[in-house]
Amino acid sequence: MSQGAGGSGSLLLLLAGLLSVLGPSPTSSIHVYTQREVHGTVGSHVTLSCSFWSSEWISEDISITWHFQAEGSRDSISIFHYAKGQPYIDDVGSFKERMEWVGNPHRKDGSIVIHNLDYTDNGTFTCDVKNPP
Repeated sequence: MSQGAGGSGSLLLLLAGLLSVLGPSPTSSIHVYTQREVHGTVGSHVTLSCSFWSSEWISEDISITWHFQAEGSRDSISIFHYAKGQPYIDDVGSFKERMEWVGNPHRKDGSIVIHNLDYTDNGTFTCDVKNPP
């Protein structure tokens, strides 16, 4: 990635939402919404928004997982997981100590913030929501 004018670096973060189908009935699916692209500047922070809609009530077993696929890589890694009412931020890897959970599943929000952006954060982030019956 190249640096922008004035020497400040900018990042393009691509987001993808996954639709989690929980059964054969179309009423048991979750629709996940993210921004298509998020731009950030090296050293700043960005909010990766993930909202969802379900015709079913939000169960206590809801889980939200964020994955990251670096630009040019075929592999995706899990960087955040929310389950059993608790956020679990990975304590290894490049996002260690730079991620903040700002979501609220009862408000249908699975958003996270990434602080102190770096060039290596350029890639695709995926939000996966599951709401077991």
